[in-house]
Amino acid sequence: MPAVVEVKNLSKSIGELNLFSDLNFSLELGTKTGLIAKNGIGKTTLLNILAGNEDYNSGTIKFLTGYKVGYLPQEPCINDESNILNAIFHSENPTLNLIKEYESALESNNTGLIEKLTLQIDNLKAWDFETKVRQILSQLGIHDLNHSVKELSGGQKKRVALASVLVENPDILILDEPTNHLDIHAISWLEEFLKRSSVTLLMVTHDRYFLDRVCNEIFELDNFTMYAYKGNYSYFLEKRLERIELKQKEIDKAENQLRKEEEWMRRMPKARGTKAKYRIENFYGLKDIASQKTRDDKVKINIAGNRLGSKILVASKINFSWSGVKFLDDFSYTFSRYEKIGILGENGCGKSTFLELLTGKLNPETGKLETGETIKFGYYRQQGIMFDEKMRVIDAVTEVAETITLGDGKVITAMQFLNQFLFPPARQHDYIYKLSGGEKRRLYLCTILMQNPNFLILDEPTNDLDIATLEVLEDYLHGFPGCVLVVSHDRYFLDEVVEHVFIFEGKGKIKDFPGNYTQYYDWKLQNEKEKQQKKQPEKKEKPKYQADQKKLSFKEKFEYDQLSVEIEKLEKEKTELENLLSSGSLNDSLLLEKSKHIGELIGIIEEKTNRWLELAEKAGE
Repeated sequence: MPAVVEVKNLSKSIGELNLFSDLNFSLELGTKTGLIAKNGIGKTTLLNILAGNEDYNSGTIKFLTGYKVGYLPQEPCINDESNILNAIFHSENPTLNLIKEYESALESNNTGLIEKLTLQIDNLKAWDFETKVRQILSQLGIHDLNHSVKELSGGQKKRVALASVLVENPDILILDEPTNHLDIHAISWLEEFLKRSSVTLLMVTHDRYFLDRVCNEIFELDNFTMYAYKGNYSYFLEKRLERIELKQKEIDKAENQLRKEEEWMRRMPKARGTKAKYRIENFYGLKDIASQKTRDDKVKINIAGNRLGSKILVASKINFSWSGVKFLDDFSYTFSRYEKIGILGENGCGKSTFLELLTGKLNPETGKLETGETIKFGYYRQQGIMFDEKMRVIDAVTEVAETITLGDGKVITAMQFLNQFLFPPARQHDYIYKLSGGEKRRLYLCTILMQNPNFLILDEPTNDLDIATLEVLEDYLHGFPGCVLVVSHDRYFLDEVVEHVFIFEGKGKIKDFPGNYTQYYDWKLQNEKEKQQKKQPEKKEKPKYQADQKKLSFKEKFEYDQLSVEIEKLEKEKTELENLLSSGSLNDSLLLEKSKHIGELIGIIEEKTNRWLELAEKAGE
């Protein structure tokens, strides 16, 4: 496969901070690559450089001529004065501009313009593309294209920015944390979209299931070196461990040889011949190898929790509505010691509102909420806190507490605690505005945990944290001596941490499911399958000799033949409809009706064609 992106000897430093030096890597056509590194190493900076949004110190970056690049930054910048329609269709692509005009004409019911644009779309044969754009917007929960951007939440703006990149249909796609702010349905759809796409992909994400299912290559940026692994995330974990073990053996061998050479260096005569000079050079080479390290610097979390009494939190028939929308309907639950609960539901169903009610930030309309006397909440909010960017890291922490009690009863200073959260002394005295997005989230987590809570509420804790920190947080939560309540769209994190889940089903209804995310998802699929089977008439059992044959049943053969006829008829209807739309003979109401119908027709043809292909494959044709 040809390389569509080639990077040679790339170096970048910010002030005295050296992010990476002499990086060399390439992206082959059609590969799906995940970039993994700790927070603060320079992942986002590297993506910004590749997208042409940031300068670098030295090196070369070469893109294959004629390939279009699409980039989703971690914090998208969208014009607040525009509406969603303009924010998404801002490309110079003529087809996109045509679809933008068409969508706008449909929204305003401008039949004269619809007639004109219909003819142009027909001439460009762009109806399929228009349908694809509608599907992308729908799957990302974007429906009202006239909605003002400034009224959107941060998560909604991220989805609009993602839609904007995808509809441009780039050849090379660079994504920085694309799953942040997406619900599980949208993440699953994006997974399938990227897997089917022929786009060349480079992305940074903390979502380990997403990495495993989408990527066929992993880049790891570690100790100023880029390592490439030709496989998915599971393969990367296996091969990375092998790499570290081999490196450690090399270091151990060098250390053993170094001890002998050090003794020789001490006894070496002043007259140095050629052989002695070679041995001296070898000595310094061994010294360099022996001084290398393979240990991982990881966050250390060992916080004492306040004592938890017998009464924790009791919700009795809680009701809550906002702007006519029911978020809680007679919710009752008694929280128990040490339980770890996940919360699942689509965006906007009231998950964050639920947390605000439990912590007393909002009051229920009716019902009663009783909180135990010993409860001390640690509430990690999705939006984080607004740090004073001009404060130093150490000052932000000492404002919360100057000493922290650990799980073993030991008391340490704020400076020592920051060290455990991978903020060395030099970094502690940096201003907060110099921190990366992930480092700010890690600092926020630090300020929550250092208060020794016994009831942890985590609202999207995985956003912008690196995978190494997530693994340590997961381990900590396993042994946390209190209650944990987690809202997250990170399926891996939920599987690792929670024991049961609250499912927000809509209209204020909450289902308590006894299991983690994967167990719930498997149960849901099985439940839906059984419902479908009940709707279908019972099938007669096939003769045993047919059981292993990969051939069509009589019913499937009939369906296969019928689909061929139906698809041909639908294609004919589509052609007639396109001709009718471009004829100029329709009145305003018919023109609007037919314009909407052609999009539906394309979707039906696509669905029936997929089924026909499935049956054709089974028939061996």
